[in-house]
Amino acid sequence: MALIDLGRGGAGGRGTDGTPTKKPRLVMVVADPGRESAAAMEWALSHAIVEGDDILLLHVNMPLHHPNSGGAAGSGGAGPSRSSSGGSASSPIAALLGGGAGADGVDFMEAMRAACKARYPRARVHGERVEPATEGREAKAQTILAESQRRRVELLVIGHRRCSSFLRLRSSSGKSSGGKGSSSGKSSSGSSRGHDSTAEFLIEHSKCLCVSVQKKGQNAGYLLNTKTHKNFWLLA
Repeated sequence: MALIDLGRGGAGGRGTDGTPTKKPRLVMVVADPGRESAAAMEWALSHAIVEGDDILLLHVNMPLHHPNSGGAAGSGGAGPSRSSSGGSASSPIAALLGGGAGADGVDFMEAMRAACKARYPRARVHGERVEPATEGREAKAQTILAESQRRRVELLVIGHRRCSSFLRLRSSSGKSSGGKGSSSGKSSSGSSRGHDSTAEFLIEHSKCLCVSVQKKGQNAGYLLNTKTHKNFWLLA
């Protein structure tokens, strides 16, 4: 399978007067206080972002009970989504700072921003928290999609939530039962039951390239998904 084409990075060339001929590429990374977001940030910094890119860290303030909140209840992360209003970084995000002094008490957005600046000191890094633009199961995905389109993002990176064994078993049972509405294994949004509906929604509907990232163990690499690449394994 061909490698994933991540598009043009950096600020482009310069004209005869020394001014840039192209605007910097804007890369959006979905920010949440959990291991999925940490893995996405880690992959983006090491494989996707280049010198000259602008980086936008976007967090959607979802209610704690929402299935796609991105916190402990929503994605298996260490800490609720609402920690964006002043909570400390969870250990996966703090690890982006290399476990250095002061990392444990840092807000997860600040930890991600610091990781970006440590890797690319001259990069313009913005962190924004927004409220969901709609309601319903896909509110988070629709909000991220709207923000990416409004800001003309060229590359969107999101952590892919692991499907639990219970959900996989439930999905398989639904397919084998042959009951009406369960044989397809699909939710109303069209994504596979038990899968990360936010990542799948964005991959399907984003006008720009969207890459979902799932880390496979400490040194086993990453499992990537885009609209044209499914379960693409990239070794660490």
